[in-house]
Amino acid sequence: MTASETPHWTNSDRQFGSVAKLFHWLTALLILTALPLGLIANWLPYDTSEELALKATLFSLHKTIGVTAFFVALLRILWAIVQPRPRLLNAGHGVEAILAEATHWVLYVSLVIVPLSGWLHHAATTGFAPIWWPFGQNLPFVPQSESVAKFFTAWHWLFTKLLALAIFLHIAGALKHHYVDRDATLARMLRGRPDLPADLPDSPATESRRAFGLAAGIWALALAGGTALGLQSDHEATGPALAEVQSEWQVTDGALEITVQQLGSAVTGQFADWTAQIDFSETASDGVHGAVEVIIAIPSLSLGGVTPQALEAEFFNAEAFPTAQFAGPILATEDGYVVDGMLTLVGQEVPARLPFTLEIEGDTATATGSLSLDRRDFGMGPSYPDEASVGFGADVAVSVTATRNTE
Repeated sequence: MTASETPHWTNSDRQFGSVAKLFHWLTALLILTALPLGLIANWLPYDTSEELALKATLFSLHKTIGVTAFFVALLRILWAIVQPRPRLLNAGHGVEAILAEATHWVLYVSLVIVPLSGWLHHAATTGFAPIWWPFGQNLPFVPQSESVAKFFTAWHWLFTKLLALAIFLHIAGALKHHYVDRDATLARMLRGRPDLPADLPDSPATESRRAFGLAAGIWALALAGGTALGLQSDHEATGPALAEVQSEWQVTDGALEITVQQLGSAVTGQFADWTAQIDFSETASDGVHGAVEVIIAIPSLSLGGVTPQALEAEFFNAEAFPTAQFAGPILATEDGYVVDGMLTLVGQEVPARLPFTLEIEGDTATATGSLSLDRRDFGMGPSYPDEASVGFGADVAVSVTATRNTE
């Protein structure tokens, strides 16, 4: 089959086939839709329930289109691998040809890394704005970890800028070919098959090698920059460091987790910085087995994708109230024990009961407990008067390992 007889759906060394054109314009449509959606969603406020719902909807649309673009980009690259590559119309033009080919390489890789890094970030964190598809929100081998999420956020942010630059150069180059050089570079990616010169030169091997080398250098810089940004924490506690406490039982390990509902989905996080002063005796004195006082550094909260919102004045108001306190006596129950105390949070003091189970082996004690709170009791979230976007309840889970202080 001669070049003139090549089916219109495949490439030749002179023309792009209809399949390549479809992948090109479909990718362009998806990316040029996803990019502004992401920007708009980032800019939108979320001061009310309605604003939060709109913001989440746009983020879900952005993520869904992004995942679609990832698979389309993969198919486009696979198709390009098995198809002949049409010759450049400016082959042999030195720097211009090298820059054009390098831009294509950068564009191809960015089309994969940008949506993939966004998808990896989504899988590593919890929060609102799910991907609209039936295959779940997690990915194999990707743990739900704030450090992992921050790492891929940095990649996504940097490669998005690189993708935008590559798209700009790609469009600028196409327009130059069409209006300045007046060749068929742009026309042969449109419908039909334009007339081309009878003889098209091959790209010199040195041009191709230099173009790939330039693109590889850009990739290396972007990967190094994204990795360096990703290894830096974008959320650092701004509250005062909590002083160490000495008590009858010294905490050696533990976790303080919180789970809230955002747009009908559970979001779980934890406070990284807290202290517990625990006095406990297995023998009660006047019905009391001891007492507990817990101090929590509110800015140390990590709550998936909703951390910034949670720390704002509408909810935890971490700037004005950097610490919370839970204190009370330890009482026995039929199933274990309970701390019948008061929780001071965002300036409000509310009664709270924390039932827990306790196991003691020698001088080591392990306790686990949980309680449910209502944000309305603390005046949190007044701009969200219903549970359509932010649930009223919050579940707190506590696990502690402590050793008896024998000194």
